[in-house]
Amino acid sequence: MLPSPGTPMSDAGSDRRVVVSADSETVVRVVARRVVEKLAVLTSERPTVHVALTGGRSGVGVLAAIATHPGAALIDWSRVHVWWSDERFVPETDPDRNALQARDALLDRVSIPAANVHEIAASDQVASPEAAAEAYAAELALFPSAEDDAAAWPSFDICLLGVGPDAHIASLFPDRPEIGIVDRAAVAVHDAPKPPPVRVTLTRPVINASQRVWMVLTGAEKAAALGLALAGASYTSVPAAGAKGRHRTLFFVDADAASEVPDELIDPD
Repeated sequence: MLPSPGTPMSDAGSDRRVVVSADSETVVRVVARRVVEKLAVLTSERPTVHVALTGGRSGVGVLAAIATHPGAALIDWSRVHVWWSDERFVPETDPDRNALQARDALLDRVSIPAANVHEIAASDQVASPEAAAEAYAAELALFPSAEDDAAAWPSFDICLLGVGPDAHIASLFPDRPEIGIVDRAAVAVHDAPKPPPVRVTLTRPVINASQRVWMVLTGAEKAAALGLALAGASYTSVPAAGAKGRHRTLFFVDADAASEVPDELIDPD
């Protein structure tokens, strides 16, 4: 068994919770353990389970930790479908590609059917990021939506998200038009403030149709982003503030990232 998460904290006005661990390595292990435990339960209860992965150092670290966790053997990987919250629009074998990193860290190390891995098209597979976004949205439309969602957005059982120092999630960056798009499941991103500049991302309504949104933040440079997200800042300027799962929203953070969280948001339990 891995060590228990650190102190849980909650937003006084919502069901968001923050789980604090001592350092980034522990955060990665805690998130991996939570994913393994939840997937083991879900795959024992239903024929298909849908998970959206994220890239970045912490996101890939979580995947590698899942691969080595003893509980991964209890997951029926034939029932797991893997998606991505965003992707860099680069060639298929480019090391910046989230899907390639995920395959190296986890997917090539477990018995998941190839048909269950839903990658966003690479730049050497389609003509444009718009074409990749359109194809991805069409594929997303094939799996069940949240029952009470009139827009019938696909609903991930778990959506993992990294959060940048600017509070971006997926490839939804502050004060850019993509964060306000609500009529499409996936869109192209040009001139992103973080390289590589061309990307494809899920939109906010799809992220928020997820049953569980789990965000990972580590390091002092993420402290301001966490504080603003918990304080209910505008999602257009602080995208992480607008991410919320239907069933649960968790922020997994280390002590450095939690340094600016007000005391009144700390859950005494």
